[in-house]
Amino acid sequence: MGVRTETYEWLKAHIVSLPRDKGVFLTESEVAKAAGASRTPVREALMRLESEGLVERIPQRGAYVPPLSDPEVRSVMDARGMVELWSVERALQSEGAVDLAGLDELLEQQQDTWQDRMAFIELDREFHARIVAAAGNAIVSQFYAEMRDRQLRMGVYAVTATQDRAARVVEEHRSIVEAIRDGDVQAARSATSAHLANTLEAMIR
Repeated sequence: MGVRTETYEWLKAHIVSLPRDKGVFLTESEVAKAAGASRTPVREALMRLESEGLVERIPQRGAYVPPLSDPEVRSVMDARGMVELWSVERALQSEGAVDLAGLDELLEQQQDTWQDRMAFIELDREFHARIVAAAGNAIVSQFYAEMRDRQLRMGVYAVTATQDRAARVVEEHRSIVEAIRDGDVQAARSATSAHLANTLEAMIR
């Protein structure tokens, strides 16, 4: 991993750990000092993060990390609901489309990463992305992936704001997996819907 990639990963991790309800200004010099890098890779990282929608670069001031408002959070969760409920139903219509062993493995990994919120949410997104992918629609999968970075910051906030949220997430994921394993479409939709509702509640608390 080169300096540019390391700087980008460090800065991204820092941004998603910021409180979702507060805006923060970042200057190239401050980030370079904190990341232990020169200003060139920092500038490149900020440009890349701007293209991903995580920061807004402001001339003469640096980069602004905007707060995530309740309406924006609700909008993202509404979009997730449409995609994930459709996907789990569609995936169950194709026998064997869902890699249950892979989902079980992700659940085990999540149990081992409760203290590392960033890693936990990365696994969370991978869990849902696999179910979306199992629906077999590349356009839907691409749309879902485009919400990836917003979900990351929201997710880190959700599992940090509530003490037992990480443990509850694993159990909610397990309910989704068991419904899929049983081939029960309605139960899978209900478990997914309940999980998303609980996640939204944790985010706007």
